[in-house]
Formats: sequence, C-alpha cells, structure tokens
Amino acid sequence: MIYDTITYDLTDGMAVITLNRPDVMNALNTQMRAEITHAVTEAGKTARVVVVTGEGRAFCSGQDLGDRANVGNINLERTLRDEYIPMLMAVVECPVPVISAVNGTAAGAGANLALAADVVIAAESASFIQAFTRIGLIPDAGGTFVLPRMIGNAKAMGAALFAEKISAQQASDWGMIWEAVPDSTFETVWRARATHLATGPTEAFKRIKQAMQASWGNSLEEQLLFEGQLQGQCGHSRDFREGVMAFLEKRPAAFEGR
Repeated sequence: MIYDTITYDLTDGMAVITLNRPDVMNALNTQMRAEITHAVTEAGKTARVVVVTGEGRAFCSGQDLGDRANVGNINLERTLRDEYIPMLMAVVECPVPVISAVNGTAAGAGANLALAADVVIAAESASFIQAFTRIGLIPDAGGTFVLPRMIGNAKAMGAALFAEKISAQQASDWGMIWEAVPDSTFETVWRARATHLATGPTEAFKRIKQAMQASWGNSLEEQLLFEGQLQGQCGHSRDFREGVMAFLEKRPAAFEGR
C-alpha cells in the first residue's frame, strides 16, 4: 500500500509510523485512519516493535473538522464504528509492543490514539487535551475507557469536563504516560526504548500484552491460571533458553524474538 498521509519505515525490526499532515497538525481524516490501521496491522506481522509519532509541531490534533463541508451531516457514530474502532483495535491488538512517541500536542482523538499504545513517551513540550467539550462532544476514541483506568475517576472527569491542557510532565506524574523527556533528547530516548524492545524477547512481550489486557476482566484465580498458561508457552521459546544461558554465562542475552 502506498501511503499519502503517513510515512512508514521498517528498519532492524523497528517500524516507525509517522503521521504526516503537519499543515493541519496531523489531524485525522478518513484516509489517515485507514492508513494507520493498515500500517499498524502490517507492522505487527513483520516488526518487533512499532512506534507512532508525528511530523512537525504536533503529534495529532484529533478529528479533522474540515474533513466535511457540512458539519450537520457528519455521522459521528458511523465514523467511530467504521473508522476509529478498527484503527484503535489495530494498535491495542498489535502482537508486538507499540510506543507512542508524542512529539507535540495530542488533542481529542489524537490524545486517545496516543494513549492506546502500550508505552507513551512524550517530549516535555508536548501536551494532552481532551478537547471534546470545546465543541459540544464527549471524549471518544477510547477516552472514557482508558482515562479512569490510568488516572482515576476524579482526574478523568476533570480532564473530560474542563478540556484543559495537561502537560507531558503532569501526565507523567499522574501515571497517564510512561515518561516525559527533554525535547533535546526526545528522539534519542524513544529510539533507544524502541531498540530495546526490537532486540528483546518478542514472544514474552506479546504475552505481557495479552496478560495485562486480560487482567481487567479476570478474577485473581483466573489471572493466575492465565499467567501459568502464557508462562508455559514462553518456557518453550528459544529466547527463554538463550536468556537462561546468558544469565549462567554472565553475558548479555542475544534474543532472536522466537
């Protein structure tokens, strides 16, 4: 597939997907949503880590409000069902770790696209805004699901109702993201994090995602049994054998992702 609204680079097991509509702060239109869905799905088949980032001064400003001539005719329910859900589920269900490298403003659905990733790394100048009430809407694209789980109901309600800017450092302090890093080292940091995952025990990473996602719906006993099942699978991997041998031989492990 030839991409027009994103760029895609796969090097050394790292797939970097860059939202590339900087003139509109990487706002999401129909084509971009389809391209992100396709790119993340394909990356999950060949890469060992996926990074989503933005070109220019924004990560993603959310829905492209200039995408349709007549605002009154927008079918938001259909758009969310047919375009946003496939995109977000591609990120959540991607079998390998997904990093959001938030280089600038992440607003509305753009913020929740970033938060759908497994790890969120933001430049200190970046910010997150649940901007929906500014135009008379509710948080969507998973916002009402992830925010209470990440930061608790009190802060989630405040973020949704007031639609105020949350700085990268504040988001880190709240537990909304993994880390906020200085702008000067932002790309160096996220690339180092992605390289760590791209050279790590991929099968274990896949099962960590499965276990964490299942935990929300499982009892403790169910989760313990599921952990045992997944751990048994990891125990048959080449990476487990390599990890043990490396530990015994006091050397770095050379994981193959198998």
